[in-house]
Amino acid sequence: MAADATIELHLPQDLLIGGGASDDLADHVARIGVERPLVVSDRFLLDQGPAGPLVERLQASGAAVAIFGDVQPDPTLANVEGALQALRDHEADGVVAIGGGSPMDTAKVAAVLAANDGADMRDFKGYNQVPGPGLPLVAVPTTAGTGSEVTRVAVITDTERDTKMMMLDDHLLARVAISDFKLTLSTPPELSANVGVDSLTHAIESYVSSKATVVTEMLSLEAARLIGRHIRRAIHYGHDEEAREGMMLGATLAGAAFSNASVALVHGMSRPIGAHFHLPHGLSNALLLPTVTRFSVSGAPERYATIAREMGLAEEGDSAEAACDALVGELDALNRELEIPTLSGAGAEREHFERVVEDMAQAALDSGSPGFNPRSATREEIVALYEEAW
Repeated sequence: MAADATIELHLPQDLLIGGGASDDLADHVARIGVERPLVVSDRFLLDQGPAGPLVERLQASGAAVAIFGDVQPDPTLANVEGALQALRDHEADGVVAIGGGSPMDTAKVAAVLAANDGADMRDFKGYNQVPGPGLPLVAVPTTAGTGSEVTRVAVITDTERDTKMMMLDDHLLARVAISDFKLTLSTPPELSANVGVDSLTHAIESYVSSKATVVTEMLSLEAARLIGRHIRRAIHYGHDEEAREGMMLGATLAGAAFSNASVALVHGMSRPIGAHFHLPHGLSNALLLPTVTRFSVSGAPERYATIAREMGLAEEGDSAEAACDALVGELDALNRELEIPTLSGAGAEREHFERVVEDMAQAALDSGSPGFNPRSATREEIVALYEEAW
């Protein structure tokens, strides 16, 4: 970056990290003046996961709590509209999001809609399009993946148009983010794998992004180190607290990095996959990561080599070429070991794929994210990458 460039860092006002940090959720909700919170989560987390006990703590504190649990993976306009109606019905003065990226993204958009009367959600698409602040939001992740608790990003699926709307705006930031690895101990292995590789994608892409700064680089590299060295243990031994802690911290740091440095080609290509084939966002990123990294390393070999060294895949004395080869090899091996499927293996139909792949490539380019990739990709090259990931 230029010597006179200004570095910006956009994060929640309060970020709490550590095992047991969520025990004080009710205190933090009260501290920011929220008396009538709406909890946004999903039904499984409420009935069988960590969201239920957190809701009970909120209720025991005397807060007037309402619950919206109708959030699906890769949330839709209908999910946000449902949460918005629940906010209004309850006359909520704040929102508590508990879950993965889907409840957090739903809560973010509902919170700003509630405070911006007459706003159309579709107008929020893109960069800095939210007109004003939303209701206070407390974000509590239960997976080590999206890092949504610390990002100013939300992605909502428009099912009528088969598109994913990416929104980036400071008004989407949580007021309080609570990153407690103990909430992830019961996360199933398959979900842990998908979101774990997703968080690794965030770390890698934010580091090689053309928008990276000295601050985001530190966050990206530490995230890559933590995730690379803990991901297998966290998934194979779900109750390994040290591994889960490493993954949770890595995911939060990676979220902070990409929210400020942007993502790149993997994310640009993954959003159309989710829109057309309704695959979870983490899985879409994970299945693309080895293919897109193999394509991209020639654009920034030294930077990819640094990632490889941080992950423990290469030594300082190894050449950049050897380190990059080790990184790509590890990403391939990791997907095989964690049983991350190919696009066809994830259930996509070939006829459907052939019908929409050109449109997917154009949508990827139109998203803007590929423009920050270290190696530029044409529409034809993106089609070829989709074919390779098939």
